[in-house]
Amino acid sequence: MKVVVTRQRAQAGPLVRRLEGLGHEVVECPLIEIEPTDDPVDVAGYDWVIVTSPNGAAELVRRATGLLPRVAAVGPGTAEALRELGAEPAFVPRVSSQDGLVDEFPRPAGRVLFAAAEGSRRRPIEELGADFVPLYTTRLVRPDEPPEGDVVVLASGSAAKSFAALGIEIPVVSIGPQTTRVAESAGLRVVAEAETHDLDGLVAAVGSLASR
Repeated sequence: MKVVVTRQRAQAGPLVRRLEGLGHEVVECPLIEIEPTDDPVDVAGYDWVIVTSPNGAAELVRRATGLLPRVAAVGPGTAEALRELGAEPAFVPRVSSQDGLVDEFPRPAGRVLFAAAEGSRRRPIEELGADFVPLYTTRLVRPDEPPEGDVVVLASGSAAKSFAALGIEIPVVSIGPQTTRVAESAGLRVVAEAETHDLDGLVAAVGSLASR
């Protein structure tokens, strides 16, 4: 099966190797670029810091000033990125989405810092009374030629929006419910969603689809 991978090249390697190891033909087509904001992140005085992506985890650990408080990760992929950087997450919701995080978040929340992409959804900030700091900007990238494949793997809402803008019809494998919602609202056809919202889940979802 020919699989289109849309992650930026710096992060696509592990997914590409796993898929190729299972015998799939992989087409790399980066559709987003991450541009860090680079300002220090002052975490002093907070009870919690929330991060919503592996990119956010990396930027938080790199730029935090002061001792990190408890860190909440939106899902297992973000949690694993934190662990690899030496920061054990104190909370990961059962439902891996921002809505799931808000609904399951320990109360009283105390003082919370929401550290995520510029332009992030406001619900977690408003419902938790959190302060917000942008860690990076996500820029949509348009390839020179539209990719061809049997399925496209989307690991974020931004990638879903970028792929939808190409106007081509390739079935989608989504990393989780939030990405699925964005993809479907943009008119894409989601044929599989990862059961665990991380690299393992994406690879398993592609494998299950290929074996049908």
